Amino acid sequence: MRTQSSAIAPTGIAVSGRPGTSFGTLQAALGVAAFSLTFPATAWGLEGFGPWSLVAVRSVLAALIAGGCLLALRVPLPARRHWTGLAVVVAGVVFGFPLLTTLALQTSTTAHAAVVVGLLPLTTALFSALRVGTRPSRTFWIAALVGAAAVVAFTVQQSGGTLTTADLYLFGALLVCAAGYTEGGRLARVMPGWQVVGWALVLCLPLSVPAAAVALSYEPIKLTWHGVTGLLWVAAGSQFLGLVVWYRGMAAIGIPKASQLQLAQPLLTLVWSVLLLGEHLTVAAPLTAAAVLVCIAVTQRARG
Repeated sequence: MRTQSSAIAPTGIAVSGRPGTSFGTLQAALGVAAFSLTFPATAWGLEGFGPWSLVAVRSVLAALIAGGCLLALRVPLPARRHWTGLAVVVAGVVFGFPLLTTLALQTSTTAHAAVVVGLLPLTTALFSALRVGTRPSRTFWIAALVGAAAVVAFTVQQSGGTLTTADLYLFGALLVCAAGYTEGGRLARVMPGWQVVGWALVLCLPLSVPAAAVALSYEPIKLTWHGVTGLLWVAAGSQFLGLVVWYRGMAAIGIPKASQLQLAQPLLTLVWSVLLLGEHLTVAAPLTAAAVLVCIAVTQRARG
């Protein structure tokens, strides 16, 4: 296959030009909405699949979707200088975060796991400052810290204020995902966001296919409606479509501002947990939601 030329438009998002800030914010928000269903869908998937099977099969299915799109549109291979960045996306977003959070959700509730997502926006902004050199304002950092503190306080209170053995998995997932988001957002500035996701998934196939075969042979499988639906969502929705709009949004409005939209993700996840899993929330939910929305508004208006 041909190698992608270096003469790509600076935005790398669309041939017609860079989307406006509002459209970029909308795309990032759609990504957050898709991600908010990941934990409940994973809990459903674990009803029919083992943790290793679920992670490996979701990666294979997502790669087949992405590879079909790349092949149909005859997209050339990415330039060699982008391969290292794609490897970071693979390790952090395609493989690391799904595996670590799935292992955690075997013993943790979705409310407790949402602590990871509550800290992810702040961690992603920190990674962006170190890797990409972004320098958000002091107002941005204050709002980001307040928003993260509000989300963490709420989700820890929802889980009873106790720490579990799943926390190591969750904190590990936090770090690798922030690194993958940052690198993916950087690449989405020089190549279309959906291609960043697509090539990362395809590059993972030499690992995901054997892993799926081995996991399926060792872990018991029970095909239930919940299990299959959860698997399909985490593969098509979370692993591909959600990442496509998320990376496009990050490229349009910047990694720090896009990352702060994820402050709303734990609260959305908890709503889905009530509707889909029957978990219960306290009256603190609307108060936390209001505080988070204020923090998001401040980070979106803060100067870079």
